[in-house]
This record gives sequence, structure tokens and C-alpha cells, in this order.
Amino acid sequence: MGRMEADLSDFNIDAPRWDQCTFLGRVKHFFNITDPRTVLVPERELDWAKVMVEQSRMGTVPPGTQVEQLFYAKKLYDSAFHPDTGDKMNVIGRMSFQVPGGMIITGFMLQFYRTMPAVIFWQWVNQSFNALVNYTNRNAASPTSVRQMAVSYITATTTAVATAVGMNMLTKRAPPLVGRWVPFAAVAAANCVNIPMMRQQELIQGICVKDRNHNEIGHSRRAAAIGITQVVISRITMAAPGMILLPVLMERLEKLRFVQRVRVLHAPLQVLLSGCFSSKTCGIFPSRIEPGFCSLPVEHRLPWKDGRGTVRDFLSLLVELLDPSPMAGFGL
Repeated sequence: MGRMEADLSDFNIDAPRWDQCTFLGRVKHFFNITDPRTVLVPERELDWAKVMVEQSRMGTVPPGTQVEQLFYAKKLYDSAFHPDTGDKMNVIGRMSFQVPGGMIITGFMLQFYRTMPAVIFWQWVNQSFNALVNYTNRNAASPTSVRQMAVSYITATTTAVATAVGMNMLTKRAPPLVGRWVPFAAVAAANCVNIPMMRQQELIQGICVKDRNHNEIGHSRRAAAIGITQVVISRITMAAPGMILLPVLMERLEKLRFVQRVRVLHAPLQVLLSGCFSSKTCGIFPSRIEPGFCSLPVEHRLPWKDGRGTVRDFLSLLVELLDPSPMAGFGL
């Protein structure tokens, strides 16, 4: 018992369970916090998980606690509580609801793409779901006003609907498979608009940059731009496998006689299959990045500041100070 307690006294509950420097480690982490089974966990158990996480952070873990219990508590905490504020999030906006919610909406978008009213309705449902998720998981350090969220929601919805409607009209004479890919084009276009607008404060003010010891050293707009770009790419690639490959599969299945007889089951089938295409592309980029020396603002990286600067650091800084071009600061 004493040995176990000694081990837990050094246990860092906020450290990733899997290596976040590897693609597989990031995928395992993503699937751990988006486990849809945690949606059904009772409120009492979620409250227990929060208490356990907070006690572990303070180093006051109850005697007899096992490491696996702490891992499970952290899993529940990450799936249901806001990472910045610690507040319990609404069920639909939680990470654990992303798989079932995304399955349902993706399946119906891919099934009902032929008529204009259905296209408009399901694109609106999808963007409403995205808006609720973005609001629930908003960055507490860079608050977004209600007006900004409303403008982002309206713009993203308009973009998605306009893209879907426009491409539906352009693909009327194209092969049927091309028309099935229209929902993916609409989702991709909306993500390119929605995410930067929802996080525009980070682009304007910059995001917090910390050193290896988690000490804040300033804010970087360039780091914010890199992060938001990676989020857009990840969102699109996460949707790609299901929304590109599933139409190909359904196009072939619908030619089979027995599938043609049960048209009422086409929508549930697409919902189920979209879950099977759950993407692993969420692990493309790490959630935390180590920016290069030259990606930091000048005032936060004076090479003589801590005595660790190199000749290359000094020359790179000098080039940026002398070079007025937009590309300045990208290093030698």
C-alpha cells in the first residue's frame, strides 16, 4: 500500500497517457476522450471524476486509489468538463457526443441530398450542431462575444447552403456519384469560414505562448494562425473518409436487388456506416506545438535575454529587424 501511495504522489494526472509526439498516441488520446459510452455515465459518477482529478492535482489522492481509477476519472473529466473553466458542459456539446451526433447528421446529409429543401435543412442542422459544439468548447482565455458567434453561425450556414445548392445545380447532368459528394464540399467550405471566424479573437490578440516549464512568455498571433489552420485541415480530413468513401459504397450497394427493396433502411444504414468510417485523421497534428525560435514576437526572444542565444539566433533576429518584407521573421 505504501508503495502504491508513493507512486501516486508523483502521478501527474494532466500528463497525456499516450505519447503525443506520435500519430498513434494522439489517435488513442482522441478516441479516449470521445468515447460515446461516457455520454451515458450518470451525473453522480461525473462529479466523482471531477473530485478525483482535483484531489490528484493537489496531491491528496484517497488511500487505496488505483492508477487505473485515476485514468478513468480523467477520461470522464475530459469528456464532460470544460478544460479551461472546469464547468460541466451540456451533453450535446461534449466531446463524448461527437461520434453519435456526427454519425446521425453525416448519414442523413449523405442520404437526403437530392431535393433542395432536404439539402438546406440538413446543412442547417449540421451548422447548428457545429455552432453549439464550438460555443460549448470555446476558449475561455479568448472569449468570443455573442455577436461574433451569431455572425460566425450565420456566415457558416449561408456558406454551406450556398455551396450545396450551387453545386447541386451544377452537377445535375454529372454522374450520380458526383452529386453524392456535394455534402462534403459544403461541409469543407463551411469549416473554412466558421472556424477562423469563431476564433478571430485569437488571430487578433494572439494565443498564450509558454516555455517548457509552463511559464507564460507572451502572446503570438502567428501561433494562433498556425493552430487555426491545423484545426481547419483536421476538421475537413476527419469528415473526408466517410463523406467521400461512403457515397462510393452506397452507389454500389443500391444497385443490388435486395437493397433496392428496403429503401426505408438506406438512411439508418448510412448512419451506421458513417460511424464505421470514424476518422483517425484527428491525430495529424499535436494539440500543443513547440514554435520555432523565429515564430515568437521579437520582444520575447532577445538572444541575450537569458544568455542562451546562439550566433544563428542573433543573426536571425537582426535579419527580421532590418527586413521590412512580410516574410520577415521566418528565420534563415
